[in-house]
Amino acid sequence: MRCSWLSQQAAREELIIDGSGAILGRLATYVAKQLLSGKRVTIVNADKVAVSGDPVRLVYFYRRTILGVKVHLSEKWRPKRARSPQMLVRKAVRGMLPKNDKGKEAYSRLRVYVGVPKELAGKNTTKLPSNMTVEKLTKSKYATLADIARQLGWSR
Repeated sequence: MRCSWLSQQAAREELIIDGSGAILGRLATYVAKQLLSGKRVTIVNADKVAVSGDPVRLVYFYRRTILGVKVHLSEKWRPKRARSPQMLVRKAVRGMLPKNDKGKEAYSRLRVYVGVPKELAGKNTTKLPSNMTVEKLTKSKYATLADIARQLGWSR
């Protein structure tokens, strides 16, 4: 694989994004674009990422689509899916990336953490612009991924 000087320089860049108050879809598109440009992206505070909409409907949506919960299936036979906020963020970003080798390689440069790990505690984090956060939502309801994940059975 041939790499230009620009892509080699971008591969050395690391972007640490604070997910507190960020809207999930807007965060995922921004991160996917940065990953495709060759940067390493780390998202901290994934549990504080927000999803806009009515919290009751959001939990219902995630139960039906993400977990595939059906009434007639017992816990034993149900497909095992990720319920943690960091995996929900990773899946959202994965959906924004191309499904080829370039997308797989970009996805491998993504790191997502609940809270702030010790090795990243002193580093500068990038705050997203206000049009990508819950400040943009005027009268809209929203729920954090921690709230949704707890409703799905995440125990932390």
